[in-house]
Formats: sequence, C-alpha cells, structure tokens
Amino acid sequence: MTLFAVKYNIMSIVRAKKHLGQHFLTDKNIAEKIVNSLKLTDSYKQVLEVGPGMGILSDFLLKKTEYETYLIDIDTESFQFLQKKYPALGSRLINADFLEMDFSQTFTGPFAIIGNFPYNISSQILFKVLDNRQQVVEVVGMFQKEVAERCAAKPGSKEYGILSVFLQAYYKVDYLFTVKAGVFNPPPKVLSAVIRLSRNETPQLDCDEKLFWQLVKAGFNQRRKTLRNAISSLIPKEKITDHPLLDLRAERLSVADFVTLTNKVTAER
Repeated sequence: MTLFAVKYNIMSIVRAKKHLGQHFLTDKNIAEKIVNSLKLTDSYKQVLEVGPGMGILSDFLLKKTEYETYLIDIDTESFQFLQKKYPALGSRLINADFLEMDFSQTFTGPFAIIGNFPYNISSQILFKVLDNRQQVVEVVGMFQKEVAERCAAKPGSKEYGILSVFLQAYYKVDYLFTVKAGVFNPPPKVLSAVIRLSRNETPQLDCDEKLFWQLVKAGFNQRRKTLRNAISSLIPKEKITDHPLLDLRAERLSVADFVTLTNKVTAER
C-alpha cells in the first residue's frame, strides 16, 4: 500500500483497464514537462484534463494559478480515487465520457484540453476537438507516436493524411517529444509522443467548409489516384476544367491547396 493510500484510507491504487486503453504515466518529470507545455494561458482561464487516472498530471495542473483545472474520467474507480485525493475539486471532478461531453454546459469561454489520452480513442478525441475548435484554443496531449506523427506531418510525407489536413487547417501542430514505453504502467507496446495544438487565426476557411471536408476525405480515401479521379463522386470529371492541382495526389496538397480546389469545384458544380 502506498503512503497516499494509507493517508486517504484507500486499499489499493487504481487498476489500469485494457478496455479503456489505460496506460498510467509514472514519470513525474515527464508529467511536469507535459503540463508546462501549455503556452497560451493568456487566452483561457480553464483547463480540462481528460483521463487523469491517479492524478500524476493533475498534481502539477492544480499548482497552477493562471487557470482553473477540471478533470473528467469515465472510469468510476479513478473518479472515486480522485474524489478522495482532491476533495476540494467538487463539481470540477467529472465522472463522464469525454466524447459525450457538452462543453457549453461547463465552459462559457475558451479553454484548453490536456491529457495522457487513451490510444484506442485518440482519433475520436481529435475530431471532438475539431468539432469544438471555436472554443478549444489549445491541446497538449500524449498520443501513440504514429498518431502524433500523422497530426504534425507535412505535405508529401507518407504520414500526411486526413487528420493532418483537418488539424492543420485550424491549429498549429507542434511535435514536442517522444516518450518510451517504460514510463507507463502497464507499458504500451508502442512508443508515445506529446504534441501541442495551438488554435490559429482562421475563424473559418475561405471556402465551403463542408465541401472542403468532403474533398479531403475523397482524396485520401483513394490516395493512389490523382485528385481528378479521386473526387469524381463529388463532381464528374467532364465538368471540371483543367487545373494543375487535379493532376496531383491528395498527399501533395497543402491546406491552402485544398481550399483553392474547393473553391474551384464550388464554381464548376
């Protein structure tokens, strides 16, 4: 039994649950480094930690006076553990599913998200952020290294894909550092990495955003084809006039290129 467990009359630490994708970080230096990677603290007064587990990040977050920290965990065992560890949190400790959370019920202004995110729902977490991009101004998180690389990938690389384009349309993405498996309990079978998303100055894209998303998905779903062929389900090839971008594959196009292509398709539909 740990000293904390003795102090708070807890019989055991929280068990990591495979079905929740839990791998608890055990290295306090890395935890502090993650928390200190929040840089836009003048832009928000509230931070939401996702999946705090036993609170290794929370310990450092709660020392910060620049913002108010909220914790959300779907795991009832973690929730009960954290209730005893941080009794002063009260309603700022939430036992719920982050993916189902209605941010407007808790946060009235911009806020940041941080966490050692469960790897089995990492893409869903990022799309949840994108759906709430007008309110979520910064994200610092631990992901599987492969996912982190996709988020930060540049056009022309094999990692560059749908997630890269969507995130980079609205956020500056920084790959911060790689984390080895040995600092987790239980250790994952893959390397991990921490990235930071910082909201850019684009309130909305200069095009039909719904069509932009459709074009990006169509292009990468058939990434071996040129865009002329890959987007034929959205606009027949014979209806679209020549443009150099149409002769490229999706992986070669930047966000700005996809905006240009979206406006061209809009004009010719």
